[in-house]
Amino acid sequence: MNVKLVSAFVLTLLLSSIAHINTASAYPGMQKKDSNQVQSSVDLINVLPKSYPIDAVPFKDAAGKAMDFSQYRGQVVMVNMWATWCPPCVRELPALDRFKAKFDPKQFTVLPVSIDLDGKDKVEPFLKSLGMENFETYYDPKQKLGQVFPLDTIPATFILNKEGELVAFVRTFVDWDDAKAVDLINSFIDKESTKAP
Repeated sequence: MNVKLVSAFVLTLLLSSIAHINTASAYPGMQKKDSNQVQSSVDLINVLPKSYPIDAVPFKDAAGKAMDFSQYRGQVVMVNMWATWCPPCVRELPALDRFKAKFDPKQFTVLPVSIDLDGKDKVEPFLKSLGMENFETYYDPKQKLGQVFPLDTIPATFILNKEGELVAFVRTFVDWDDAKAVDLINSFIDKESTKAP
């Protein structure tokens, strides 16, 4: 009887291990990174093995005009999903502003998108209280971008190539002042520049 019990236990462990392997590799980059290998928050960015097309889902600019990622074709785009009630998101904002300035705007743009339910009415006074009234942000109060990006964890940053395809993402705080972040974006810009026409 003990042999059957032990055999059943071993079989259960084996099957759960196989199931875990299949689940973990079902989505590229979803495997947990070894914390011993992470020396910089930039190391947490998951570069995908291939690019994934993203549907053109609308969000709004400060004037309330509908926009989507197709308007940025020809540029590498970094979409940063944030909210006023998220301390790590707010911590990223000044660095995002500085980060954007390090690149040619014809090649790269940063699109911070607030998911605050009250949209501009909440965000503008909040940014003013931080002394960031000139910070350019976009709005998605109904979280329509959740159709293409998982928004259960923010801050979340999604990097699109010049064709508007997802090439990398991270769902945690990143220190955008880190030189490694500049190197990473330059690698995407350079990769796009060397593609055959």
